[in-house]
Amino acid sequence: MSVQQRRTYDPDFKRNAVQLAEEPGRTVADVAENLGMSKDLLYRWRRAQRINKGLAFPGNGSEALTPEQQKIRELEKRLKNVEMERDILKKAIAIFSRASK
Repeated sequence: MSVQQRRTYDPDFKRNAVQLAEEPGRTVADVAENLGMSKDLLYRWRRAQRINKGLAFPGNGSEALTPEQQKIRELEKRLKNVEMERDILKKAIAIFSRASK
């Protein structure tokens, strides 16, 4: 009895495989056979690509974000840092104003 290793595919490979399967004159079964994979897996990738409209296959532990969502996340991060710096400066002003009295 042999233990079969689970293969992993990078997001670019998945996108390219789906693109090949959608070319005119090619079938999903043919593309899957040429790539050495299951046609069911390629069908699943195709469905994910259609549902997520290009945001499919973000990678392990990553969530697919639109460019607007990424921008919002970056701005929220910057806002949090600026608020933290502001709070530190407020405390420093309070400490220095007490010391001068």
